[in-house]
Formats: sequence, structure tokens, C-alpha cells
Amino acid sequence: MTNSTSTPPGPRAGRREWTALGVLMLPLLLVSMDVSVLYFAVPAISADLEPTGTQQLWIFDIYGFVLAGLLMTMGSLGDRIGRRRLLLIGAAAFGAASLTAAYADSAETLILARAVLGIGGATLMPSTMALIRTMFTDAGQRAKAIAVWSGVMTAGVALGSVLSGVLVEYFWWGSVFLVNLPAMVLLLVLGPILLPESRDPDPGRFDWPSVPLSMAAVLPVVYGLKEIPSEGWNVRYVLSVTVGLLFAALFVHRQRTTASPMISPALFRGRGFAPAVTLNLVSAFGMMGSAYFTTQYIQSVLGKSALEAALWALLPSVPIGAAAPLATRLVQKGVDRAHVITAGFAIAASGYGVLALAGPDSMWLVLVACGVLASGIVMVMSQIMDLALGTAPVERAGTASSLMETGTEFGGALGMAVLGSVGTAVYRHEMPSSAPDVARETLGGALTVADQVPGLATTAREAFTSGMNGAAIAGAVLLTGAAGLAAVTLRGVRAHSETPDEPSTLSPSGV
Repeated sequence: MTNSTSTPPGPRAGRREWTALGVLMLPLLLVSMDVSVLYFAVPAISADLEPTGTQQLWIFDIYGFVLAGLLMTMGSLGDRIGRRRLLLIGAAAFGAASLTAAYADSAETLILARAVLGIGGATLMPSTMALIRTMFTDAGQRAKAIAVWSGVMTAGVALGSVLSGVLVEYFWWGSVFLVNLPAMVLLLVLGPILLPESRDPDPGRFDWPSVPLSMAAVLPVVYGLKEIPSEGWNVRYVLSVTVGLLFAALFVHRQRTTASPMISPALFRGRGFAPAVTLNLVSAFGMMGSAYFTTQYIQSVLGKSALEAALWALLPSVPIGAAAPLATRLVQKGVDRAHVITAGFAIAASGYGVLALAGPDSMWLVLVACGVLASGIVMVMSQIMDLALGTAPVERAGTASSLMETGTEFGGALGMAVLGSVGTAVYRHEMPSSAPDVARETLGGALTVADQVPGLATTAREAFTSGMNGAAIAGAVLLTGAAGLAAVTLRGVRAHSETPDEPSTLSPSGV
């Protein structure tokens, strides 16, 4: 069954809109890079600022926590005050925080600066996607723009770690933050000229109680899920996830009962939106679940240095650049979007299947598996994002994109927790009972005491590889199920375009 309503294409974007898209990609690239940009800078920061163990964890994690916790709030706020306005406010905050972080003289200052970077990132991410929705009203052009968005987002995470390694090698650790400044200055100069202002013309009252409720729902769940892979199913982390889910239930209840909700339940009544949110979460699960193992495999099993591992990890990014445009091209040629998304999940599942065949010395096999997996996931995510924004009302574009990005954060954390737990269970089962306790816990622990026990390093590496194989099988099964779910729930669903007689919320003057 297909949608009963068919809308003519909206007005096509011109050179101005495509130039504006290029400007929008700069903050997106930097926000995604900042997730991983500290990977190689932490030792230098530790030597300079001498943070405590707890402070070092906060330096690394607070950016992602604040970003995840505020996405829904900022998406809804942008719909109300204007997406361009919020984008420029976020760019100014991101630039100022980057400068502060670069020259931080204490761990406390750096933690605070990273928190403000998270606030800025939470404004930039949904704003960029919402502005794409309002600038590209023609469905075909919008799909191409979102394919670019997906590619830049994926590339940023991969490039962040490599860039930090290169900069720390030749400059001081603060340089990893200074690279943000030129892009933010360019955005602040060109944004008011190239980007149209857009907002919900009738947003209603902003529901302030939903802000702490949303953060109380997101942060404990993300925290618990991120700690479980390394620390195990400790009661503290299980309790954290449980508390977050209870607040999530309260948040959903408020959205359904308040007169002016932050997240309108009407979004989920559009056919295709709810499945898009769910499948986006699963795709993030698949992507990050594999990354948990492959990064450790290249470093700890194959013995590569951190920078070598990051550079090798760039190779799977090569086919990713073609994945989203290919998926978009297929849809524009008339292939049912449900079939393309199903195929993307099937390709990603086959990537996990290849990973399940890896041995302790299978670098090229692992790199091929990562490339196939990531290409399938990017195909899915580009089409899912386009579908979600195309089925959502244009006046709620910021809210819709923030929901998708929050789902990505949840899915990534859940993937690392679940597949990480599967891999850890297999690892511990494969390790001999005579091995030291620290060696039975993690591969890293085994390598620290390997000199004391002959053959322990080889045994631990083989056990870790077996754990990765087991997690890959679980990932393949999940993504195969997601392929079936996509085929059933998305069959015949099509995104609409804004029509000429639809009330426009665009204002070139920004008023």
C-alpha cells in the first residue's frame, strides 16, 4: 500500500543553496570530529594539566554526554526561535569554547570548555539538518543533500582521531581545538548571507519542564550503556540505565499530555517516521558495535600503534563515499526506498559475516569487513534520514532531526554495550581458568601481565578474536532482522516535498 497523497516537487534549489550546503558542512564536520579528536591528545593533556583519573574521564566524555542530553531541547528550540539564529549562536559558542579549551591551564577549565563545546554541538547538528530540509524542498535534491550530510558526518568521526594524532605529533595538544576556529568564523560571516531563516510559524509555548526530563532520560542511559562494555553489568550501571528509562517514560507521558510538548506526538503519526527512528537506532547500533572491537583488534591483536591504527582505519572510508550517493541514485531511478534500505542492512549484515571469519592475523579481512559494513550502514542512514525529514512537517524539521540524532547516540551506546558484552563473555570463556584474574577480564589486562606467563599474549589475542567473531555473528543476526523489518514497515512509504501552496516558513531576511 502506498501513500494516498502525491505532491508535486517543490521549487528546485540553485547555486546559492548548494553553496550554503557547503558552508553547513563545515560545522557538521567539526562537531563529528570532536567526538574522537581527543583520542591521541589525552596523554599530552595528562602530562601538561595533570588531571586526576576522574577528571581525565570527564575531559573525554563530557562533550558526548552534553551533546546527547541537549539534542532534543535544541532541536525544539530551533523550531521556535529560528534554525539559522540557533546555528549562529551555537557557532559562536563552539568557537569561543574551542579557543578556551586550546589554552586551558587547568583540568577544570578544559572540562568546562568541553561542556560548552557539547552545548554548541547540540545546537549545530539539528540546525544543519533542519536547514537542509527547508532549503531543499525538491525531494530529489534533498536526498542528494542528505547523502552529502551523511558522508560528512561519517567522515568526521574517522578523521577526528587521525587529525588529533598528526597535530599532537607536530604541535601542542591545544591545536586540536584551534582547527575549529576558521570554520566557525567562516560560518558566522557567510551564514547570515547564504542561509535562509526558518521557524515554526505557530510553535506554541516552550515546555521548560521537558528540558530536565529529557536530560534525565538520556544521560543516565547513555552513561550506563557506555560503561557496561568495559566494566561489565555492574549494578551501578544497570541502575543508571533503569533510572534513565523511568525518566524516559515520564518524558513520553508529558509529551502526550501537555498542551505544548517539546516533541509533538503528531510526528509519529506520519507514516514512516516511527519506523525511520527505530531503524536509525539499529543502524547506529551496528556501526558502533563493530567499532568497539575493530579498533582494539588493530591495536592490541595486530600490535599497531595508535596512529598506525587510525591511519589503517581510514581505508574502509574509501567505499563509504560512494554508498550514500548510490542509494540516492537508486531511489531516484524508481527503486522502492524500502528495497534500498533493506539491501543496505543486508550488505551491513554481510560485513559482520566477513568479520566473523577473521583470525588473529587477518588485518585485510577485517578492513574489508569494516568497509562493507560501513557502506551498508551509510546507505541505510542516508535514506532513513531523508525519509524521516520528508515525512515530518517542515515546521518541525529541527525536532525531527534532533530525534534522529538522539536515536543515533542511543543506538551507538547500545551497540557497544550489547555486542561488547557478547564479545567479553566469549573472551572470558575462551581464556583458561589458570590465567591471572586480570588477564581473564580484558585483553588489555592480559597484555600487561603477558611477560609473567609464557604464551599468555597469544592465548589472549586468540580469545579476543573469538569474542569479536561471536559479537559479529550477533550483529549479523540483528541487522538481518532489521532488513526484514525495513522491508515490511517501509514498503511503499514515500517522502513528500513542500508544495508551492504550502505555507512557507522561509524568510531570506531572517525576520
